[in-house]
Amino acid sequence: MSDTAITAGALPAPRSEEGVWGFSRAQLGALVVMVVFLAVAPFVLYPVFLMKLLCFALFALAFNLLIGYVGLLSFGHAAYFGMGGYIAGYAAKSMGLSPELAILGGGAVAGLLGAAFGWVAIRRQGIYFAMITLALAQMVYFFCVQAPFTGGEDGIQAIPRGNLLGAVPLDEDMSMYWFVAGIFLAGFLLIHRIVHSPFGQVLKAIRENEPRTTSLGYRTDDYKLIAFILSSAIAGVAGATKSLVFGIATLTDVHWSMSGEVVLMTLVGGLGTVFGPVIGAAVIVTMQNYLAELGAWVTVIQGVIFVACVLAFRRGIIGELGNLLKVKL
Repeated sequence: MSDTAITAGALPAPRSEEGVWGFSRAQLGALVVMVVFLAVAPFVLYPVFLMKLLCFALFALAFNLLIGYVGLLSFGHAAYFGMGGYIAGYAAKSMGLSPELAILGGGAVAGLLGAAFGWVAIRRQGIYFAMITLALAQMVYFFCVQAPFTGGEDGIQAIPRGNLLGAVPLDEDMSMYWFVAGIFLAGFLLIHRIVHSPFGQVLKAIRENEPRTTSLGYRTDDYKLIAFILSSAIAGVAGATKSLVFGIATLTDVHWSMSGEVVLMTLVGGLGTVFGPVIGAAVIVTMQNYLAELGAWVTVIQGVIFVACVLAFRRGIIGELGNLLKVKL
């Protein structure tokens, strides 16, 4: 969006040819393919692997909401992902809450944490914003090391999956998969709706030209803070879902390296695209899963792929594909 895209006192409305919830024809086609894949995949691939992929895809979508549509690079999103997992694990194991309430609780706490950290960091830009988010996330990491309820280096283990709505048991992987797939689709549609709403148009305007957006009367700090909170809460839901899938919440999910992984997923898939983070997460998680036997070489291969994408696919996989086909994905 250029300066001329913002007319006097108003932001551009979504294009009229876009259909339900702002999906273009190409996006609707991609959405159908994704839904069909989700329906067929558990009968072909290992459900636990697919659930891990969906959790990280939702995490990457949450992160992309912030960097792709607001232009804010956070190096501390692992704090919300990991804390959501800890809260959900504690709520399910120690408090006996049902899985849906445990996940909502994890997302709510992550959102509150995002509100506090966002209030501190949002007034800075560029590298200063990134470093502040990293420092705050490291505080969360050391808190999780010491806090009694997190279990320290042992984490929270043997987290029960419980019964959905108190009636549907989720112990079986297939049952849990459909639950996770539903959470992922809900999160995907929510984020898509956010970025294609008038609120989302303001976020894009802030990304392109914040001073111009401010001059039109928009309180940009408030919009950025709300986006930060939404991104944190959805990341917390992703982390909470992952802890129930694997039955454990550990320091790995709150470590700074997890923030680096989600940055990699988003860049590989394509910044500011709807389906990019999903594809990026699929590439990275698949690579980690099937190349695990190579040990430390997985990190080296990730680095090579990252460099290749930066040099050859500046827009990411989906960004380059959309540019090649002349469609918006």
